[in-house]
Amino acid sequence: MAGGRNNSLKVLSMHIVLLGSPGVGKGTQARLISQRYNVPQISTGDLLREALCNSTPLGLKAKKYMGRGELVPDELMIALIEERLNGQGTKDGFILDGFPRTIAQARGLDRILRQMKSPLDLVLEIEATPSIIIRRLEGRRLCQNCGKDYHLVYHPPRENGVCDECGSRLYQRKDDRARTIKNRLRVYRDQTLPLREYYSERGILGTVSGNELPLEVFGNICAILEKIEVAGYRV
Repeated sequence: MAGGRNNSLKVLSMHIVLLGSPGVGKGTQARLISQRYNVPQISTGDLLREALCNSTPLGLKAKKYMGRGELVPDELMIALIEERLNGQGTKDGFILDGFPRTIAQARGLDRILRQMKSPLDLVLEIEATPSIIIRRLEGRRLCQNCGKDYHLVYHPPRENGVCDECGSRLYQRKDDRARTIKNRLRVYRDQTLPLREYYSERGILGTVSGNELPLEVFGNICAILEKIEVAGYRV
């Protein structure tokens, strides 16, 4: 939401980071929060795709690593986030989805926000059991043409294996197969879980169960956000 705000919506003036392993529903919850509270959702995946599509200087740098199948370095991800946070619509609030993933990225974010004089209000970790995560991710399907996403259980296409929007074939990402999912969860534990301690020490870490259906999880998140905003305290 780069442009002006829709004044008919409730506005929550908070700077939020969503943490959680693959499959807990961070992207879904970030979208729901953004729509309800009129704050921009900032996803590292979206930023990378936009930068690559527009062939920006940062996008061209990222493309070199992604083309070799390598992770984009922390300093480059931090630069992408800094460019977006210094853009329109972020001063009064934002939701970071997928960033930070490492302690180095968290420290880079701290530096950016100090310069903006906009400290984080809440880091919310969404937790779910591995069996639920695997079931969710294994059921995901994407359109090979337009990229629209589906789920075989929660959001199936009208016709099996065919996109509702453009009629193209749906496919399962390699990342969404059981063996790969288990490895992704291990990487999360090794790289990203230390962020729990990092933010807990600062008194801004909250947790919510992601085992329930998306709207139930969203309701629990809203209760946390509004309680913090009204009471004016940190978790």
